[in-house]
Amino acid sequence: MTVPVSLILMRNVPELLVRDGWEVHIVSSPGEQLTKLGTLQHVVVHPLPMERDPSPLSDAVSLARWVVLLRKVRPDVVSVSTPKASLLGALAAKLTRAPRRIYLQRGLRLETATGMMRKVLIAAERATARSSHTVLAVSPSLRSELIELGIAPSDKVTVLGSGSSNGVDVELFANARNREAAEAIGTQLGLDRTIPVVGFVGRVAPDKGLKELAEARKILLERGIEHQLLIVGGVDSGVASTDAPASEIFGPMTVTTGAVENTAPYYALMDVFCLPTYREGFPNVVLEASAAGVPTVTTDATGAVDSVKPETTGLIVPARSGSELAGALATLLLDPERRRSMGAAAQRWVNAEFRRDQVARQTTDFYAQELERAGGRTPELRPTADEQL
Repeated sequence: MTVPVSLILMRNVPELLVRDGWEVHIVSSPGEQLTKLGTLQHVVVHPLPMERDPSPLSDAVSLARWVVLLRKVRPDVVSVSTPKASLLGALAAKLTRAPRRIYLQRGLRLETATGMMRKVLIAAERATARSSHTVLAVSPSLRSELIELGIAPSDKVTVLGSGSSNGVDVELFANARNREAAEAIGTQLGLDRTIPVVGFVGRVAPDKGLKELAEARKILLERGIEHQLLIVGGVDSGVASTDAPASEIFGPMTVTTGAVENTAPYYALMDVFCLPTYREGFPNVVLEASAAGVPTVTTDATGAVDSVKPETTGLIVPARSGSELAGALATLLLDPERRRSMGAAAQRWVNAEFRRDQVARQTTDFYAQELERAGGRTPELRPTADEQL
């Protein structure tokens, strides 16, 4: 991974690999999350500074460090993810002839890029894919986009199960205690619990479609559809800040929280979840809302389109359309019974297809299959902590 905060996207995977007999090496830029993973038995961490944006000199230094590291470790399988680490790690793995190289593709930043930056990002994606034996896409629509853009051929791109970046901790978001905590949080935030709440969770950034959300709110308010807006998330680094209050941008009855450590109780405050995004890999926040029994309105953008069963667990609208977004939100805001039915269906679907332990096991089994394809040895099962005791 490029930055340590992204390591949360591989929760449960290192532990499962160790349980299956692997020695796991994790590489990212230095940070607390990386250090914490280093405390796990049979997990070795390697802090390796990498710049997120293109930086030729810095990237050359990082690539050299990658090559030195892989020559020392001599891994049987290399799995790279997130843009910069994927490019550098895949190139280094190819140069050092790692037996099996996997590109775990979690989303295309280039979809919202233009001009020269888009060309650079496409070239980087193609170089990463060509340096890998397999491209593992986290959603069916992402797989289609990778093929359509010529980043990788169809026989090289795989989706495991129904997709998902890391699954969802169903019990955490379905926990009844979230309701109790939500009441206290709602009072603290000044929400009126008699009025429906439209919720958003994620980075406060342009590519999340917040412009269209503001347009949709204006339409809803003009139609007299009573509701509140709850925005949970911090402003993305690199996004120009504004001194304008949220009520001026999104209209009255808007509440913002900034970044919060535990989002689970906040979903319990929502009647409809809204993700008007322009691009995703597979949005975890939709799975979290679904696990909490909240229906979703999202867009037909890559990745997002896979996170909802249309008309069953939520509604899908065209990306970048404030009017279509307003129409879908109105449909659910005006129909409490339909909201409850969709929320229950969403909870059942997530529990069946996207449990975190299930998704993590699909990933680790895939790595074992890749090792066998490379002619490598199957890891010997080590005793678990309980067996050792």
